This record gives sequence, C-alpha cells and structure tokens, in this order.
Amino acid sequence: MTAFYSWRLLFMTFHGEPQADEKVMAHVHESPPVMLVPLYVLAAGAIFSGLLFAGMMVGDHYHDFWGQSILILEQNTALHDAHYVPLWVKVLPIVASLFGIWLAYVLYIRNREALADFVANAKGLHAFLLNKWYFDELYDWLFVRPSRWIGRLLWKGGDGRVIDGFGPNGVAARVIEAARGASRLQSGYVYHYAFAMLIGVVLLLTWYFSQAGA
Repeated sequence: MTAFYSWRLLFMTFHGEPQADEKVMAHVHESPPVMLVPLYVLAAGAIFSGLLFAGMMVGDHYHDFWGQSILILEQNTALHDAHYVPLWVKVLPIVASLFGIWLAYVLYIRNREALADFVANAKGLHAFLLNKWYFDELYDWLFVRPSRWIGRLLWKGGDGRVIDGFGPNGVAARVIEAARGASRLQSGYVYHYAFAMLIGVVLLLTWYFSQAGA
C-alpha cells in the first residue's frame, strides 16, 4: 500500500497531463542546487544506509551500537532469528512493493479509464476508501464529541454554576444586591434620616438600660 500510494503521488505529480492552469504552469521550474544537493544526500542515505549499517544496527554486535537505548532481554532472540526466516518471507515485501508500483502505473498512467470505471461501478467502496475508512468520523464520534460534551458540562456546570456561582460571581452578585437594598434607604429627605437616627437612639438606650438593670 505504501508503494502504491507513493508511486500514485509520483505519477500524478510528474507524469501524464498536467492538471494545473496556464498561469501555474508558467512558473514551473526545476529547484536550485541549494535544494537539490540536500535531497541527493538524503536520497543516498535512504537507499544505502540500511545496506552499509545493517551489521551495526541488527547484526551480531548490535548491543555495542544501541547500548542502553534499547532494552533487549536475553531470552528475546527475535533479531537473531530474523536472519534465518525462509526466503519467501524476505522476498514477499519486495514482491508486494513491485505489485503496488505496477498497480499504480496501470491505474494512473496506462489505463485511467479502468479507474474511472471502478469509481462508477463501486461508488460505495470508492467512498469508503476516499474517506480513509471513515476513521476521522469514527474518531470524532468516539472521542471528540464526548470530550466536547464533558468539557462543556464542566465549563457550564462546574466552573460556571458551581465555582463562579458560589465564588466570585456569587459573592459579587450578593454584594450588588445588598448595595441596591441599602441604596433604597437613601431617600434624600432629612426627616427620614432624623427618624432613622431617633430609632437608633431609642434602640441604643433600650439596650443600655436593659444591660444596666441586669
């Protein structure tokens, strides 16, 4: 599958009829050496690094190379046993890759009508593959939506109603209500204030004499 998708990308990008308009094609040019030379170095490393360093990475002395970065128990002999698998096991990945390259060539270079016929005759399968097996939708249904629901519940219910309701917002609301209630006592009339003072003096004297009598 990796070979198929990679070569599909190569064929659609660099082979066949261009799908860009004339304005885009007028600016198409080869990259300068400052970009090509690093790509050549990376390509050489990708092609030959496994061949040159295979003995160091997975050979008999791989312990010296990896050190303590990879813990391999003594009873785990998978790396050693991998050298003695049947020949068909070693050849099968190469055959599968070549088949993927051939299939990409047939569908996107040699016979594009076959791909169009497949899309027309297998719309359900094509939609399934085009939408990446609907993994994004499944991930959204299983994780994103529940997480969003939990987050909204904690935000509106926990943080908004409980923490802010009984905390800063609640205290501020009670203070505002108390201030509004107290402001109603401020009528601006002098006789109201004199009457309030008289009531206060009466209450104070009543309390004083009751304490003195006790």
